[in-house]
Amino acid sequence: MTLTTALWLLGGVVLLALALHGWWTTRRAGANRVHESLPPADRVEPSLDGLAGAAEAAADAALAAPRAAPRGQPPVDALIDAIVSMALDAPISGELAIAHLPPSRRVGGKAMSIEGLDTETGLWETLAPGRRYSELQAGVQLASRSGPLNEIEYSEFVQKVQVFAEAVGAAPDAPDMLDVVARARELDGLASPLDAQLAVHLRANGVAWSVAYVQQVAHKLGFVPGAVPGRLVLPALQDEAPPLLVLAVDAQAALADEPQGSAVRECTLMLDVPQSPESAEPYPAWHRAATQLANDLDATAVDNEGEPLTLHAYVWDMFII
Repeated sequence: MTLTTALWLLGGVVLLALALHGWWTTRRAGANRVHESLPPADRVEPSLDGLAGAAEAAADAALAAPRAAPRGQPPVDALIDAIVSMALDAPISGELAIAHLPPSRRVGGKAMSIEGLDTETGLWETLAPGRRYSELQAGVQLASRSGPLNEIEYSEFVQKVQVFAEAVGAAPDAPDMLDVVARARELDGLASPLDAQLAVHLRANGVAWSVAYVQQVAHKLGFVPGAVPGRLVLPALQDEAPPLLVLAVDAQAALADEPQGSAVRECTLMLDVPQSPESAEPYPAWHRAATQLANDLDATAVDNEGEPLTLHAYVWDMFII
């Protein structure tokens, strides 16, 4: 037998094997399709009644689950708030309570809020329509960056709570003013050393910038105009939460009649440490934004003493403003 003949025979055997394999595979696939087309004896086909039952069960579970307070409205906290309890003779609706809320929920430089004890969940929550509350409470910050809660601010808070309580038929029980003010001063003394803002200054290497140009460059990084003239903010991921970063330029230049002609040679990028959640990775975001802004503006990043900031300096030469 020659080599050529042997190769032909080997090729024929391979082709025959492939053909047999293909036939067997096709047969098995057909049998599987027939088997899958027959419903098993214990299989229950879905019905509209079954779907309705599942939907009703899901709705019940959703209503029973604790509901979070709306974003931007922190809950009353006994550790940081002065709290006035308001007893009710009978549950009231969320609509009634909301209708009589104070027009302004601030006293001096402190925020106040009012919550209700939900009759269904047994949880304290921000007032919401469609709910009923068996008890109410109001809280005001004991301390903020404007300082501790003082006697005037506490008196204003209690007055607002009394007006609200009278309107909804509640009986307020306010703690003693001297005790509250003493707690406020103690909390302010503990919190003040921890209230840090990190900042880096960006100084122009060449020509000065117009405010409009700074705004244009910052806009590409996601910054939007803030509430204060000359400030741009990088919004947080959560609605109504404090901004992640703030970029500030001279306010007088920002208020100039011709922004294109107002020249600035420096801007400041700030990170508010206490108000920045760790999940947002604020420090890397601050460093990246400072680096990108310095490149785009042709600027040098410097510290409070005017010394250029290197990567290591960001870690060791951060300063509190």
